[in-house]
Amino acid sequence: MRQVQELEQAGALDLFYGDESGFCLTSAIPYGWQFPGEHVATQPRHSQRFNVLGLFNATTNELHTAAREGSVDAAFVIDTLDAWVATRTRPTVLVLDNARLHHTAAFQARLQDWEDRDVHIFYLPTYSPHLNKIETLWRKVKYEWLRPEAYADFKTLKTAVWHILDRVGRQFTIQFAT
Repeated sequence: MRQVQELEQAGALDLFYGDESGFCLTSAIPYGWQFPGEHVATQPRHSQRFNVLGLFNATTNELHTAAREGSVDAAFVIDTLDAWVATRTRPTVLVLDNARLHHTAAFQARLQDWEDRDVHIFYLPTYSPHLNKIETLWRKVKYEWLRPEAYADFKTLKTAVWHILDRVGRQFTIQFAT
């Protein structure tokens, strides 16, 4: 992994980190504070799920996304990657975790075509989400950038998530240590 990062720093390739994340009306607020005597609460509730597949360059904060309501399957990921690969003009490495859908027969069948287009998949070691920098993006979105009022209803949540994702790299940025 270090060699790939060094090649990116030397300008020899683009390095992206990919992952899926879900959003629903059960808020991801891990803690909060309130004034004495004030009651603040969020109500956990079941709702639809809004799933986002993100492809994130941690150096430039460039983000490509695709989303759908309901579950993410291999066909959705393949279609999203096919469209993204078609836009790539430089050698690119995409870092992925070992989710089952990244190892389906259909996904594996696309690897050679993507490599022919100079986009290479790098699988992280098992149980190493800390190496996937898009995990930091998802954490920032859920725990810092989404406001509690975004959880008013599902439409408001989707609007708030898109507001953030559309502004990653400009209004919402992450400064990774070098």
